[in-house]
Amino acid sequence: MYKIIFLILLILILFIPFFLYAQDIKEPIIVNGDRVEYSTDKREVVAEGNVSVVYKDVKLTCKKIKVDLYTQEAVAEGDVCIKDTQGLIYAEKMKYNFSQKTGEIIKAKVEFTPYYGKGEITQRLSEDQYKIINGYVTTCDLDRPHYRISSKNIHIYPENKIVGEGVKLHLGDIPFFYLPYYAHSLKVPFMHVRFIPGKSRDWGEYLLSAWRLNLTPNQTARIYLDYRSRLGIAEGFGLNYVLNNLGRGDYKFYYTQERTRRLPQPTPAEFERYLVRLRHNWDINAKTNAILEFNKIKDTKRMVLGTEHHFLKDYFYREYEKESQPKTYLSVNQNFPNSSLNLLIQKRINPWYTHQYMVPDEKLPQISYNLLSFPLGINNLYLNNRIQLANLLNKEASPSAQDDNVVRFDIYNQIFIPTKLSIFNINPFIAIRETYYSKDKEGNSLDPRTVFYTGLDMNTYFYRIFNYSNNFFEIYRIKHSINPNVKYLYNHRPTIPSSKLQIFDEVDNIESNHKLNLELINKFQTQRNNKIIDFAIFRINTDYNLKRNTSVHKGLADFLTEIELIPFSWLRIETDNIYDPKQDNFEIVNFDLTAKLGENRSLGLGHRYERKGGKELTTEFNWYFNPKWKARIYERYQFADVKIKGLKEQEYSISRDLHCWIMDFIYNISKDHGHTFWFVFRLKAFPAIEIELEQSYRSPKQNTE
Repeated sequence: MYKIIFLILLILILFIPFFLYAQDIKEPIIVNGDRVEYSTDKREVVAEGNVSVVYKDVKLTCKKIKVDLYTQEAVAEGDVCIKDTQGLIYAEKMKYNFSQKTGEIIKAKVEFTPYYGKGEITQRLSEDQYKIINGYVTTCDLDRPHYRISSKNIHIYPENKIVGEGVKLHLGDIPFFYLPYYAHSLKVPFMHVRFIPGKSRDWGEYLLSAWRLNLTPNQTARIYLDYRSRLGIAEGFGLNYVLNNLGRGDYKFYYTQERTRRLPQPTPAEFERYLVRLRHNWDINAKTNAILEFNKIKDTKRMVLGTEHHFLKDYFYREYEKESQPKTYLSVNQNFPNSSLNLLIQKRINPWYTHQYMVPDEKLPQISYNLLSFPLGINNLYLNNRIQLANLLNKEASPSAQDDNVVRFDIYNQIFIPTKLSIFNINPFIAIRETYYSKDKEGNSLDPRTVFYTGLDMNTYFYRIFNYSNNFFEIYRIKHSINPNVKYLYNHRPTIPSSKLQIFDEVDNIESNHKLNLELINKFQTQRNNKIIDFAIFRINTDYNLKRNTSVHKGLADFLTEIELIPFSWLRIETDNIYDPKQDNFEIVNFDLTAKLGENRSLGLGHRYERKGGKELTTEFNWYFNPKWKARIYERYQFADVKIKGLKEQEYSISRDLHCWIMDFIYNISKDHGHTFWFVFRLKAFPAIEIELEQSYRSPKQNTE
């Protein structure tokens, strides 16, 4: 018994001091070196020669160090290097507190990707903030950087931002620009200052410049100042913003008092042209979203000289190609468990916009409610319901008494019963559509229009697995699946023909319809790099019209065929075409090939054919010569005589790695815009630019392997 008590007391005497010490210092500081001395009275460690200190995720190396184990403060000297999750710091001497991650560093060099910095004194104010006194920052890792930003006080917030006051920008050792305040977010890939010089037939010699300013953590501004020798000076302002719980958006204003040369008398000497654009997206809650887009374009040059002039085409051609008449609208969408409600207000605020076929100019407003696959609780019956109330308006180029407008109330109800019969999935349905119009195209009142629909969707699925492998084609077992699909569709002739209505969209243009839709999908799958991929897909689709109407003939309609092939992981081939069996010819044929020829090397080839239209070949070739040089060639060639035959557009670019910069030289030749060339200088740390200048071949799909 006495032995047991004595043993317990001995254990307590030995371990209580260690327990109390562990409570005082929760994480140990591990010190290693050629010579290590420990003072129990001072609770201090002194080490010399190949010193290494580890504390949590911090590692410090130096020639000599003294560490106070109580305060966890250290003084290190001689080739000091400290490394943590945020970066590296090199110094001659350093005072550092391991627990608080603060300290003062003498003659320090810091590395926080993508920034490098030096200073007479560097202070670590907290775990996420550094202050460089009388120093600089740069993205160039050389001891004598190609460029640098210097200041008496620079604050670095790793992975967040850089802030400086009274900043000088140096090229080499030469200061050439001064900013009273500088802030750069490390979360966006854009440079703060951008200059793009060049020359084109439309603009003459030009210089495009943009200045990016971080106003607040949630607001980034851009200032544009551009010069075009044939058009004059243009300036603008942009803003990207986040409104906390009120969404995010962007604003752009671009203005020019254009002074165009070589215009006939008595053409005005100046034209006022500008763009105002606001886009805002607000996720009100998990089920409610609002989108606002406002586009105001004033173009006095178009008003005076005619429709061949277009502000977006002249100044923002890539935007013009995507949408020549950007709309102004407000859309609010509310989702429910089985349905959704949408409010759309669309207003034409640019009177010179031309009307687009089957697209209403204004919707003031349009309210839509969609109920999808709602169970009726009777014999597996489901209901689809669509209700739409719209005040629609089509306008002439300038407001007139001939503007068309109507109030339309459209209700579509469909009942369907999905079933399975043996190996077939069958989905029969019946539907009825009731549409109420405030007037016909003559302005007279009319009864509601009724359309009756019925149909059936039937499909099945077969597959078989083949134990076949081929290393050359990277095939390891094959799964072949066949998916046939037949749809029967019928709708009765509307009680009011479309010839009596103002045509705004497809709802007003309904005709009688009686047809079969036939589709067959063949798919081949295999495994590559531990992923299941579709290496061959074949789709064919056509309609068989059982009844003739004003827009279709009886019998077989056009055949739509799509083929996708990935014979190798580096090669993708796609083709789609439309074949007319009555004329026995192809109406449209498209072919695309994309090949990865190694790292940063690729070939893209696309062929577009349209009967009685164009026959165009597009190619793009990217080649990576070495870490310093890259080249790109883009070509479009027109073969058809119905259009301008020959090379339609050529573009050649060379990229040179200048260590911390990338220089791009791009030369473009097109029959529409003549000869154009420009230089782009981009920081490797922030390579993105906010303006699209280059042409490129874009295949319909990308190889995701």
